[in-house]
Amino acid sequence: MTETIIVVGAGGHAKVVVAILQAAGRGRLLVFDDDSETWGTKLLGVPILGSIASITRAAEEIPEAAIVAVGDNRLRANLASMLDLAWTTATHPSAIVHPSVSIGPGSVVCAGAIIQPGTLIGHHVIVNTAASVDHDCELGDFVHVAPGARIAGGVHIGAGTLIGIGSSIVPEVAAGKWVTVGAGATVTGDLPDGCTAVGVPARILEASS
Repeated sequence: MTETIIVVGAGGHAKVVVAILQAAGRGRLLVFDDDSETWGTKLLGVPILGSIASITRAAEEIPEAAIVAVGDNRLRANLASMLDLAWTTATHPSAIVHPSVSIGPGSVVCAGAIIQPGTLIGHHVIVNTAASVDHDCELGDFVHVAPGARIAGGVHIGAGTLIGIGSSIVPEVAAGKWVTVGAGATVTGDLPDGCTAVGVPARILEASS
């Protein structure tokens, strides 16, 4: 039976996810998005069938696998909690992922990404284009490692954290939950929950109370 995968979202990140699934030969794809202007159009040749609310009706007809293809971490978390679907993963054929790596349901590994041995990837994580995650790291649920980011060995990243484009984290650092690391920053020490860190070396701009 041909695999059918629902892609939740039709924005820029969804286009990347569709391209990954197509490159991997992952069967039949269906896209749903809440922007009514996209309904009846196609995303890289894949039909956008209707609203996210209508996914429930589609899933009753066909056993579906699905991915929330939304780059914003909080929105992705909200949609994943709202939808009762069987989450799958998507890994681009050009990504290098060691066999010992554990990747949770709903996660996406983009083109050119590298994930080294012993790393644990949570649910609905994005390891974006040409990002690298070295050995024995742990990425919590809903983390987004942006394009070109570099995470050294033994780093722990809490749920919902964004590691900005082109940023770096030195070995054995811990970043808390829902942290934002700015583009191009170099993180050299632990970061508390809810903070924003920018610069080289990274400094904390704000933290949750």
